[in-house]
Amino acid sequence: MKKRIAKISRKTKETEITLSLNLDGKGVYKIETGIGFLDHMLELFSKHSLIDLDIEAKGDLNVDEHHTIEDVGICLGQAIKEALGDKKGIERYGFLLPMDEVLAEVAIDLGGRPYMVWNVKFKREKIGDMPTEMFEDFFKAVSDGMSANLHINIKYGRNEHHMAEGIFKAFARALRMAAGKTERGKNILPSTKGKL
Repeated sequence: MKKRIAKISRKTKETEITLSLNLDGKGVYKIETGIGFLDHMLELFSKHSLIDLDIEAKGDLNVDEHHTIEDVGICLGQAIKEALGDKKGIERYGFLLPMDEVLAEVAIDLGGRPYMVWNVKFKREKIGDMPTEMFEDFFKAVSDGMSANLHINIKYGRNEHHMAEGIFKAFARALRMAAGKTERGKNILPSTKGKL
């Protein structure tokens, strides 16, 4: 089986990012974005998706966190898309996940059409050092980068750390499910269009 790995480098006036991943890894990670809470969420994503993930990001954090968070999302999405290759044999769709009092729902379609729906309301301005408004921007960048349809909902919950954690874990499991290979359809593209 061809290795499903990718390495993305992105350099702008605002950020410099190197990101590599292995879709068929063991959940090993090394993540340094300069934003502690984002690092924590990406570590959870790696561990629960079983995707090996290495990210080194340097951004204009003296301005604010926006550019770094969004550009990491773009790179993550592009790397996932590249690692998926021709997408033959993938499950394509994939998750509900409870996190204590929170129910997080992430539905994904790796069908090649980027679109995102975000039904999450945070009351806090920040969780740790990460602005809560940037979670939506991060996942929009991921969705665009990997050309995927992504629906993210918090059905209910109270603790906003748990809400964020539930979203990242549910995204990890949804991607793990959708990117997973199926033996029965190993050489079949899961689309009637002939392209994903």
